[in-house]
Amino acid sequence: MKNSSYSSQVFLLIVVFGNLFCYDHQGATMPRVLISVLSESKGHTLPYFLSCLENLEYPKECIDVWIKAEDTHEESLQIIQDWAERNEPLYNDIQIHFNITAPPEIHEPYDEPNSATRKDRHLIDVREEALTYARTTDNDYVFMLDADVFLTEADTLMLLVMRRYAAVAPMLVSDEAYSNFWLSWSKDLNEEDTKTYMHLVKRERRFLGCCQPPLVFSAVLISLKHHLTKYITYDPKNISHYEGPENHVAAFAESAKRAAYYINICLTGIKARLCNDIFFGYILAPADTLAESQQKLVDLKLDAIRREKPIPLHPTLEGFVSYPKRSKLFCDNIYMINLNRRPERKNMMLLNFKELGMEVMRVPAVDGTMLNHRILKTLKITLMKNYEDPYHKRPMKAGEVGCFLSHYNIWKTIVQKQYKLTMVLEDDVHFKPRFRENFAQILSETRDVDYDFIYLGRKILMEAEEEIVTPHTTKPLYSYWTVGYIITYRGAKKLLDAKPLQKMLPVDEYIPIMFDSHPNSTWKSYFPNRNLIALSANPLLIYPTHYVGMPGYISDTEVSYILDLKNMRSNPDVAKKP
Repeated sequence: MKNSSYSSQVFLLIVVFGNLFCYDHQGATMPRVLISVLSESKGHTLPYFLSCLENLEYPKECIDVWIKAEDTHEESLQIIQDWAERNEPLYNDIQIHFNITAPPEIHEPYDEPNSATRKDRHLIDVREEALTYARTTDNDYVFMLDADVFLTEADTLMLLVMRRYAAVAPMLVSDEAYSNFWLSWSKDLNEEDTKTYMHLVKRERRFLGCCQPPLVFSAVLISLKHHLTKYITYDPKNISHYEGPENHVAAFAESAKRAAYYINICLTGIKARLCNDIFFGYILAPADTLAESQQKLVDLKLDAIRREKPIPLHPTLEGFVSYPKRSKLFCDNIYMINLNRRPERKNMMLLNFKELGMEVMRVPAVDGTMLNHRILKTLKITLMKNYEDPYHKRPMKAGEVGCFLSHYNIWKTIVQKQYKLTMVLEDDVHFKPRFRENFAQILSETRDVDYDFIYLGRKILMEAEEEIVTPHTTKPLYSYWTVGYIITYRGAKKLLDAKPLQKMLPVDEYIPIMFDSHPNSTWKSYFPNRNLIALSANPLLIYPTHYVGMPGYISDTEVSYILDLKNMRSNPDVAKKP
């Protein structure tokens, strides 16, 4: 009973003095953080932003949340209020300031640095309001966040706080060449700046101690206890003899740069750091309209899926997210080939299909590792005599046979069911932005074009210029990959009628042979009726999620066995390991 009473007293003291002392779960004193959120017409991003915010692994009792929401849509207020009501017991404090008057939407270039647009002026005022409020609190840090930032790294806040910088930003990526920092005061970077910028964004150049770009924005942690940060401002009017662009990003950078001079000490100003040593998360690229921003969010979510770092969505916020109605996109069927032992790829693809509103049937792939001479004989499969991979100089591998059979079985189904048009996808596909819109455009353009097969994704192997057929299709030359394509009934029948199982080679060699664009005349001679009429999307709509050498790249073909038929006949139940 004494222990119980003592525990109750300690708990009471923590509740009463919660604003004075803040601890992590191990009892260590933690800095207090005010998270200041700006949300402008971001109802479509809020469910994801708030999910990421909630996932941050930082003691919530050490966090105040201050949200400035400017939106004419009631749903945005509902999202924020629902989230706040559910999380209010967890955080030290949550404050919401909602303005139903839409902010100015006038966008003008920064060509006249001394003249702010109405939107620039409004953003300056909102940022300054948040910073001013932060300084009135007992917090150690203020984390300035936009509601189109998605911090998928749960330890982001903890890691930034531990670095003890006056100002620091986590580098964020988008599905475009856009991030939350600039390397120049001007938006027009020179060639060297552009190269450096892309090296940083792609994380080809990483800084364990963080680098110091001149401008950071959208996600910045500022120390409120640092003796120089009291001079930081977002308002150019607070900076004497200021001649830079009149916007909050430039004003913040210039005030930080000048901070030391305000108190006449021999120090350089505050240099906001940018950390890219780990993957922190995403930022939505700017858009001129709400519809465009909504589309960019879909494209960003697809890119996040490709990176195997999807943007989280809390179950309580799922009701605020809508998806396109499921359809087969004007096809009779859409098939996805997936090995039973690759459920992670299936799950990844299901996320893609949900975002794109695609009704897809999964087809279990033929697993090459399970093949042997006895099975090949039963299926009446004969490998092409003297076939040798052009790059690796080896015979066919079991995975290549399994891949061919997986596609072959779909072609058989198409002919049996007399499907007019079918889409075939493999399970490591990345859909490029506006996939549905661009796919519909290709179908419209080719409505009166005679074709059997259209590549949606491929590896182009010949540099020669291809013949243009429609504004967004070409007549393909020698190409690899079968990651995604559409095929007609007639096309499937042509591929079956050529009896490829009797002289099998990899499927991505077989397809260009059949539209008579393969450079190997010996291989072509096995298939005299090379009359497949093929087209290709241009630009391509689909790419693999990973390429050779990339982290996470796995090829079930390359790690499979070499099919050495001579040795397999003496031991027909096993294949030969590479």
